[in-house]
Amino acid sequence: MNQSETKALEALQNGSDIRGIAIATEKYQITLTDERVEKIAYGFAKWLKEEKKVEGRAKVAIGHDSRLSAERLKTALIKGLTYAGIEIVDVGLATTPAMFMATQYEDYNCDAGIMITASHLPFMYNGLKLFTKSGGAEHEDIDYIVAHADKSFLDKNQHSGKITNQDLLSTYAADLTDKIRAGITDAADKMRPLQGSHIIVDAGNGAGGFFAEKVLAELGADISGSQFLEPDGKFPNHIPNPDNEEAMASLKKAVLASGADLGVIFDTDVDRAAIMDKNGESLNRNPLIAVISSIILKEKPGTTIVTDSTTSGHLQAFIEAKGGKQHRFKRGYRNVINEALRLNENGTPSEIAIEVSGHAALKENYFLDDGAYLIAKILMTYATLRKNGQDLPDLIADLKEPAESEEIRLNITTSDFKTYGKEVLADLLTFVEEDEEMKLEPSNQEGVRVNTSGSLGEGWFLLRMSLHEPVMPMNLESDEAGGIQKVKDRLARFFADKVDLNM
Repeated sequence: MNQSETKALEALQNGSDIRGIAIATEKYQITLTDERVEKIAYGFAKWLKEEKKVEGRAKVAIGHDSRLSAERLKTALIKGLTYAGIEIVDVGLATTPAMFMATQYEDYNCDAGIMITASHLPFMYNGLKLFTKSGGAEHEDIDYIVAHADKSFLDKNQHSGKITNQDLLSTYAADLTDKIRAGITDAADKMRPLQGSHIIVDAGNGAGGFFAEKVLAELGADISGSQFLEPDGKFPNHIPNPDNEEAMASLKKAVLASGADLGVIFDTDVDRAAIMDKNGESLNRNPLIAVISSIILKEKPGTTIVTDSTTSGHLQAFIEAKGGKQHRFKRGYRNVINEALRLNENGTPSEIAIEVSGHAALKENYFLDDGAYLIAKILMTYATLRKNGQDLPDLIADLKEPAESEEIRLNITTSDFKTYGKEVLADLLTFVEEDEEMKLEPSNQEGVRVNTSGSLGEGWFLLRMSLHEPVMPMNLESDEAGGIQKVKDRLARFFADKVDLNM
């Protein structure tokens, strides 16, 4: 490969994923071309053989969400993989967690899975998420694949791989259904344990529509009022993103209009989820973490809940009051999952890794980032709560909510943004140390987290570097109305001379 093409492939790396522009618009040119996807397939084949030590003819499942560019990218992937002699299982419409399960189910027994998705990003984007039997690809795995994205790295005289088709999504749905049935031990009707519950799904026209008909309805739930279940890569109704205000407002409207007991929303590829209660109150972000933590801590007392760095101080108090421990770590679903794995390996039990965005991975489910399994796990407790005249909000009645919360994204305009960002964080440490009403959070793994008091009000803020962009997000919370503005006014003195940092 020439140097410019190498750089073009490297630019497609997004942490442990591949992402790029797959549909041209007035503003964007295609970066995820057929040729580049085919080359990535060569690198993937080389990686499976040399790094993952797959012997003989490898078997790879390929699936996609509802994006318009999915078929084009799948064709390019299959061209490259079959050239490399790999056997392909084309599963069509699928979810990201289902693609991992293709490496676990006996009827599939795939050595690897590739999910064609760009999660919640706009329609013009697409990408690849890669799995083997041991889990998702890491950043260094993508480095290797991109570095070997060329035919020349493959052995000569490859035999062409064959292609078969299987309905993975139905297999995955049946598996979830069986697990929910097994988890609801006190149901009058074992086959229909959600009978009498009215639960709606908002799939945002992504891949999550199956959960309504193939899971909830099979379990006896009334799913009338569910919306946007049909896959549509134009995403005509709202962005399929549980962390998006417009999406949550749409779900709230549907819950209240249908009189549902519960609303469920997924992102495009169903590795994230959130819930809406019957009163239209969102159970996402900190409340969602509190709900699942409450459930997990009842089953596994004293376990450590790994979260990202932006969770509320009130969440920590809630978890500790339930007898658990919270371990805040860096943003990024692979980061929190790997931290939970590390804790377990070092003797600290951790049953879940979860981000405020809705990414959640449970130890009992391969530490797989799976929004549908998260909802399945919650439904097991939900059924018992309803039988006893209670509801999910009762689990988190003791969770204190801040009066205000806000996220500000500060753009770095200088070219060497990583170095500049580090300098800003170092300067902020000095600024905080000189302010008696600001105290550094002693246990912090990312950026600078500060607790406020006195005239600033009780609260906290966190300034950190974005994982991939020239951006410094700042999260703020306050327990009093107007508190965030007081903190921003105080910080204005600090940001006044930061000429390469602006909103």
